[in-house]
Amino acid sequence: MLQGDRMWNFAVAVFLVELYGNSLLLTAVYGLVVAGSVLLLGAIIGDWVDKNPRLKVAQTSLVVQNSAVILCGVLLMAVFQFKEQLTIMYSGWLLTSCYVLVITIANIANLASTAMSITIQRDWVVVVAGDDRSKLADMNATVRIIDQLTNILAPMLVGQIMAFGSHFIGCGFISGWNVFSMCLEYFLLRKVYQKTPALAFKAGQKDTDDQELKHLNVQKEIGNNESPVEGSQLMNESAEVKKNTSCCYQMTEPIRTFKDGWVAYYNQSIFFAGMSLSFLYMTVLGFDCITTGYAYTQGLNGSVLSLLMGASAIFGICGTVAFTWIRKKCGLIRTGFIAGVAQLSCLMLCVASVFAPGSPFDLSVSPFDEVIKHLFGDSGSLRESPTLVPTIKPQIQINATVFEEAPQVESYMSVSLLFAGVIAARIGLWSFDLTVTQLIQENVIESERGVINGVQNSMNYLLDLLHFIMVILAPNPEAFGLLVIISVSFVAMGHMMYFRFAYKSLRSRLFLFCSPEQKPDPNIPSLPNSV
Repeated sequence: MLQGDRMWNFAVAVFLVELYGNSLLLTAVYGLVVAGSVLLLGAIIGDWVDKNPRLKVAQTSLVVQNSAVILCGVLLMAVFQFKEQLTIMYSGWLLTSCYVLVITIANIANLASTAMSITIQRDWVVVVAGDDRSKLADMNATVRIIDQLTNILAPMLVGQIMAFGSHFIGCGFISGWNVFSMCLEYFLLRKVYQKTPALAFKAGQKDTDDQELKHLNVQKEIGNNESPVEGSQLMNESAEVKKNTSCCYQMTEPIRTFKDGWVAYYNQSIFFAGMSLSFLYMTVLGFDCITTGYAYTQGLNGSVLSLLMGASAIFGICGTVAFTWIRKKCGLIRTGFIAGVAQLSCLMLCVASVFAPGSPFDLSVSPFDEVIKHLFGDSGSLRESPTLVPTIKPQIQINATVFEEAPQVESYMSVSLLFAGVIAARIGLWSFDLTVTQLIQENVIESERGVINGVQNSMNYLLDLLHFIMVILAPNPEAFGLLVIISVSFVAMGHMMYFRFAYKSLRSRLFLFCSPEQKPDPNIPSLPNSV
């Protein structure tokens, strides 16, 4: 799953920038739709994971996700091949409809990927590890290393295909790969499930079965103790209640699930730790479609971007290894504190890149010019800045990307510092992410594991949503430096929240770097579960 996921996540940003020309607007809209969907449906997806058998959830999510990616790849192939004709037909509305359809299908794939991530990385791993916290940490680290290795190989592969082939070939390759991987992963999931008997039992399902048995026993008692007339009256009343339940209750059930999930999340002992992780999503300093699109506008092609993404994955693996080592030496909570300090230190390079030579940062250019241009058309009153972004020549082959007056970048110092900071910060970022992930795994009861992680994903995407809104309001490269400064500020606020959680849990012992696993202290209170 990870290989196809990573290829698609890398390629979709490049595809959308290539399709829409010299703006990050379409990539920002895509990110906005994805973030909004998970924000609204995260708790409902998590509740669905809790209430259904593990194998059914995993296989359904796998099939839906891969099928959506395959369909989206085929549609993009058609758009790349016939873009000139689509632009002319129906005054360009047919092409716009294709954009909407691509974003919609890609969003469905992301929702299925969210369900898959919750059930495998947040539930299956915990069940397999049992009560051994060290084994759980090692398994989390192993899963993350596999994730980062695919983050190296997948973007490099698809990036080279697009650089030396075409975007059309890249779409076809991704679609074909997902057909193959879906069949293989479906088989492997079943094998793992069969070899781990504990996966067949879920706390939520047991409670449901008990309730059903109690209901049957009540009906049996009614049948034995009541007269036929009384029994018929009770049956009629039960039918009326059931009818009302099926109509009104079920219609409002998603709303109740949404509300109950957020209330349960707020009542968790690890609430501030989860919030701190969410604040790290309010950033343009990652290898998402926004930063990839920005680098693309600064003259970096798909090949270079794939290599940079591979380098970030290597540093992510280093962060994963560092997590396991620091956790053994300093404990889980202290590991998150150390990782936060490391990440913030590296991000100072990104702040420096805003003012370095070659930076397009220019506040004299209105951040809203690009939005006004797309809403109301070109205007002579709008300031025309030198074109530093990729455009598509209509006179030649559709997939041929050129840079007008290329390159007009005076220096690559700014973009180099930017990506140096982003890549180096992956060490602290992934160590911190693993810390919060294990805190949630250890302190959330099994029957709420899906819904709490679903709400956590919603919180992550809520902050992610805000950063896409920022880019939509200021999509031009001249305003990107301002977005970098805002991003670092939110990361700092997130780590301040984690410090509050860590200090509340350990007090002054937070700064005593000794391992609670090696030297358990009975005075250190354990983190209670809040139901």
